[in-house]
Amino acid sequence: MNIIYSPVRLDTQLELFKSGDTLTTNGEAFDFTDVPAGATLPRAAINCDWIAGDVTRDEAGVLTVPVILPHGSNAPEETCFPEPLVEVPDGPVELPPYNTEELPA
Repeated sequence: MNIIYSPVRLDTQLELFKSGDTLTTNGEAFDFTDVPAGATLPRAAINCDWIAGDVTRDEAGVLTVPVILPHGSNAPEETCFPEPLVEVPDGPVELPPYNTEELPA
C-alpha cells in the first residue's frame, strides 16, 4: 500500500494503522481488499472523512490511498509538503509532526 498525504490545517489529530489492505483511521477500519487490479474506488463510495480522494489499485496490485494529514498552525515543512509513503509496512503508520516543537526561552 502507498499513502499520499493531503495536508490540511485541523485541530483533530490522526492515528493510522495498516494491516494488509486495511487502513484504520482513528480506530475505524476500511478494508480495500475487494478493489481489483486496475480499478478505482471513488471517494464518494468511502464513508470516511480522512480519505482525501479516490483509492486505486494499479495493474501490479498495489493500492494507493490518499489521506488527509492534519497539522497545527506551527507545522514544519515536512508536514506541509510531505513525501508519499511507498510500500507501507503493516503496523502503526508514522505521521509527520503535527506541529513544530517550540524550545523554551
